[in-house]
Amino acid sequence: MSTENTNFGAEAIKQMLRGAKKIFFIGIGGVNMSSLAELTLMQGYTVAGSDRTETALTDSLERKGITVYYTHDASHIEGADAVVYTVAIPEDNPEYTAAKIKGLPLFSRADYLNFLMMNYRNRIGVCGMHGKSTTTSMCAAAFTEAAADPTVLCGAVMPEFNSSYRIGGKNFFIFEACEYMDSFLSFYPTVAVILNIEMDHVDYFSSLTQIRRSFATFANHTGTDGLVIANWDDENIRLAVSTYPGNVVSFSTSEKKYADDEDPADFYVGNVDMSRGLPSFDIYCHGLCVAHMDLNVPGRHNIANALASFATAVTLGLDPAAAVAGICRFTGAERRMELKGKFHGADVYDDYGHHPTEIAATIRGCREMGYDHVYCVFQPHTYSRTAKLFDGFAQALGLADRAILADIYAAREMETLGVSSQKLAEAIENGAEYCHDYNDIVASLSVIAQ
Repeated sequence: MSTENTNFGAEAIKQMLRGAKKIFFIGIGGVNMSSLAELTLMQGYTVAGSDRTETALTDSLERKGITVYYTHDASHIEGADAVVYTVAIPEDNPEYTAAKIKGLPLFSRADYLNFLMMNYRNRIGVCGMHGKSTTTSMCAAAFTEAAADPTVLCGAVMPEFNSSYRIGGKNFFIFEACEYMDSFLSFYPTVAVILNIEMDHVDYFSSLTQIRRSFATFANHTGTDGLVIANWDDENIRLAVSTYPGNVVSFSTSEKKYADDEDPADFYVGNVDMSRGLPSFDIYCHGLCVAHMDLNVPGRHNIANALASFATAVTLGLDPAAAVAGICRFTGAERRMELKGKFHGADVYDDYGHHPTEIAATIRGCREMGYDHVYCVFQPHTYSRTAKLFDGFAQALGLADRAILADIYAAREMETLGVSSQKLAEAIENGAEYCHDYNDIVASLSVIAQ
């Protein structure tokens, strides 16, 4: 069956896979793609795929019997009955091109994931520019503690499960819904958890209006009987769901929100304490204190993530005490303020944040943990994002005692905007250092770390 780069619904994919035995994944080494590959293998298909580099994820796939190629070549798809690809690959990818020539069904990662999840009764899509992986992981912990046996697909490895996914029952499917290239619009959740909306992915989105429209569409995909869990502190979210026909449950990290606001949030916090940088707070619902949380992840931004997870769990009928226990047991997703060890006596954390808001939240979280000095080593991600959010990056990185910048990670882009890490370092007011070589970064840290 011939196909172009087209969106396919779950029923269409089901028909196109009738009789299929082997499925090939282009970009199989990604966190989400590797999870989909394993889910496909568990359903009895033969699975193979390709990616650029060998990683722990691809090693794991190979140990499970999946063939992984570390080049892209048309010959790799021989014997495949369908191909799943990520939107990040170029259209001249030889495997993608060969599949089109052969007339093989070609499914985007998002369409294929939607196909897999449609057999689940409650489909919970966690979206937003920041906090998706952490909130998805917190939800997984809450639902697991409440014996809800969720199936989970996360954009980061969840240490509790030593994986980016968990296979559970057919009642709850919790998944991270990424907004890049509007890929989340391939999904039809029954619950949309919306954490925040702001300008990002500037190589695709041209305005906040466009972004709000996309999130509004995602919410509307839940239908008139659907549910949105919405961060009521975010004006863009309030605008995006203003015409949503389903049910909205709101949450806010502002204390006394219910009593003081003409349009109050359903869930809000009180008695917030940030001792040692770990949030402690009470949760209120319609004026009544319903829970207390002592989180094991640092930073005020995690109050919102925890509140979203709690609101989702209890709104869907889970035991509040079990939800609290699961969320408070959670110690973080991989590469989300993850403690890696010590270097010259200094604690070293790894964080995936690549947006000014995320960087600022992480540095402020470090400050609240009581460190005397905070140094930030940062590699900007893509030229377009660095150029569009340049001033925001300079301000956020300026919150550290010193920022050290590596060259921009180009990803899918070419440098045409006249932006560089050296220029960004020069724009940071309290001083920053640009290092062309990773060895130079290590040498610099050897001097300042203590």
